[in-house]
Amino acid sequence: MYRDRLASLIVFLVVLSPTIGSAAQLPATLKVGEQELKLNGVGEREKLFLDLYVAGLYLTELSNESKTIVDADAPMALRIAITSKMVSQEKLIASLQEGFQNSTQGKLEPIREEIQKFRECFSDEISRGNVFDLVYLPNQGVMVFKDGKRKGIVAGLEFKQALFGIWLCDRPVDADLKQALLRGDSDSRRR
Repeated sequence: MYRDRLASLIVFLVVLSPTIGSAAQLPATLKVGEQELKLNGVGEREKLFLDLYVAGLYLTELSNESKTIVDADAPMALRIAITSKMVSQEKLIASLQEGFQNSTQGKLEPIREEIQKFRECFSDEISRGNVFDLVYLPNQGVMVFKDGKRKGIVAGLEFKQALFGIWLCDRPVDADLKQALLRGDSDSRRR
């Protein structure tokens, strides 16, 4: 009986520990320069029943309008906390490339150079526990941070729209994750 309880507890902790640890890395607000961004929603990226990462969308004002968010020339951020050993640099780059393809409806040519520059921000090894912040500031571009260290910046509103579209377009990388990011209610912030 004691072993059964212990086994149940271990399974519970193994299943929940990535979410618990990642939730702590997704605060209710993010300070970006002088701007304070609010957590709009939180969700998990899953593939083949595996949790790959937890993402949080941060905006100046809460919204559930994906097109408005993607099109906006306003400060915003997406925080991605890697929760699986299955996420590697190669797999993340491939997933982002597919996301850009969907987000732009295959029209990558106008932002091809920006996509290449963005990919270079992910040249280091990626492992469970890494946290990426993709922060957009108007007139500056998308700044990429890994574990708090700036890895690069990619200019352009068109690139920002394609990037945030990966998670928020009509063909997002994960439809359930899109809905969670757009939830904008207190339940999504407590996951």
